[in-house]
Amino acid sequence: MNANRFGDLEVLACSPAGEPRSSTPLLFIHGAYTGAWCWSEHFLPYFAQAGYTSYAVSLSGHGASRRAGVLDAFSIDDYVRDIAEVVARLPSPPVLIGHSMGGMVVQKYLERAQVPAAVLLCAVPPQGLMGSAIGLMLSKPNLLNDLNRILNGGHPDPDGLRDALFHQPIGVDTLMRYYALCQPESHRAIWDMTFFNLPLPALMHRPPMLVVGAEHDQLIPPAQVMMTAATYGEQARIIPGMGHGVMLEHDWRMVADLLAAWLPTQID
Repeated sequence: MNANRFGDLEVLACSPAGEPRSSTPLLFIHGAYTGAWCWSEHFLPYFAQAGYTSYAVSLSGHGASRRAGVLDAFSIDDYVRDIAEVVARLPSPPVLIGHSMGGMVVQKYLERAQVPAAVLLCAVPPQGLMGSAIGLMLSKPNLLNDLNRILNGGHPDPDGLRDALFHQPIGVDTLMRYYALCQPESHRAIWDMTFFNLPLPALMHRPPMLVVGAEHDQLIPPAQVMMTAATYGEQARIIPGMGHGVMLEHDWRMVADLLAAWLPTQID
């Protein structure tokens, strides 16, 4: 695993031991409150071992990426420009793989540019976050309060983090390590995803797209994943027995295997 800088952006990279199976790299884009580190746990080494040169970017204000000004100044368009900046430095256009907020960033990027393929993992739907917020308000008000606390620079209760990301058991030490890596999110980006800068499907390029959700996702429940898939004329894949943090769940390999089986049908 190599930690690189693409200008002012932190980019983690993991390369195959031998000749890559494809000249098309993979670029992983994290969700809100986190950074590129969430992909380095499992997905980057897994896909490098599968033969793909794999990258993960920390968006502006996240991880070790640029922090010019205040976090709340960063918009979804700023995050889209981050992706464009990284793509411009890669040897060829990548497959974009976005989780949660990162999935929204992928959708907005597709308004501007084409890519070989795209994967939306538990992604914010093109209709925005309002449905998710209302659902949490009714079913999980304490979890909604925890998310608002992180948004405002505080720390959630660790049990709230477990409830937000995980359905499967997770060890206390691992949970607390993830807890320490969590960070606030830009208010502006959250408002963009709720009202002000939603994707415009009529303007988007339409590469091959895989839309994946998790059965027990409290944040982007399966109904919203299916709504996203329907918008783009795709069939949603709902992974059983998993929560929102699919790349960190105990059975993360179920999701990785699904992607690994799908990718060769699109780019090899």
